[in-house]
Amino acid sequence: MEKNKGHILAAAVARILKPLVCILLRNGMSYKTFADIARSQFVEVARKESGIGGRKQSVSRIAVITGLTRKEVSRLLKYSVPNDRDKSDRYHRASRVVSGWRRDKAFLVAGRRPAVLAIAGPGKSFQQLVKRYSGDVPHRAVLDELLNAGVVACPDENRVKLIERAYMPRGDETMKLHILGIDTAHLIATISHNLKSDGAEPRFQRKVLYDNLPDEALPALRKLSLKSAQALLEKLDGWLSSQDRDVNPEAGGSGRNTAGVGIYYFEEPYSQEEELR
Repeated sequence: MEKNKGHILAAAVARILKPLVCILLRNGMSYKTFADIARSQFVEVARKESGIGGRKQSVSRIAVITGLTRKEVSRLLKYSVPNDRDKSDRYHRASRVVSGWRRDKAFLVAGRRPAVLAIAGPGKSFQQLVKRYSGDVPHRAVLDELLNAGVVACPDENRVKLIERAYMPRGDETMKLHILGIDTAHLIATISHNLKSDGAEPRFQRKVLYDNLPDEALPALRKLSLKSAQALLEKLDGWLSSQDRDVNPEAGGSGRNTAGVGIYYFEEPYSQEEELR
């Protein structure tokens, strides 16, 4: 049973790594750099999650758990994994502004569609929208971010309008790589939670898949999935924003949590070899 479990886990890791390695090689990351990051995360997770009775993990115990040498563990405990906090802040700022523009009645026309806003000034302006949903960040910086992503357009030098319903960076490869880390980590964390057998309530994890679709069906599927998924996400966004104390200080409550729902679309030519692996 354990041997079979190890085999299945190895196959799962190989499936996860294949598209990831494609991204790494395309972006010039060497195996040595990847291996250092992987080893450091083995050490970090063992240090944080495998303690006994709340005691601090020793170098020797981490070495036993991870299979690394004590010397390597000592080195990796000092290893600093690069962080992308700046990218995270930019991504969330832009997303919150677009979300607020879509649903906040103060920035809608007839309570339904996003208004064309003056770029600056009091009242119904992009400057005030950014102030409400992105704090003290200069509104010009957020405007440039959204213009570069193709989410907004300027009919003239004094006005801006929303032309996409969600923020997704187009030309900024570094921002896309940041999203790779965030979204993939959330998905795997959900699967990790569902693999536990500690009686915790499972988290939602579903997909729909068919493997004998004609080429002609794919354009319609892309269109249908985009429309349906966007509608669901906007509905959830409206509810979540009413509960988030940064957006709605009156929400109250205790503790601080991050929660959400992610949806992704996938397609690829059918491969019997992949199916059998």
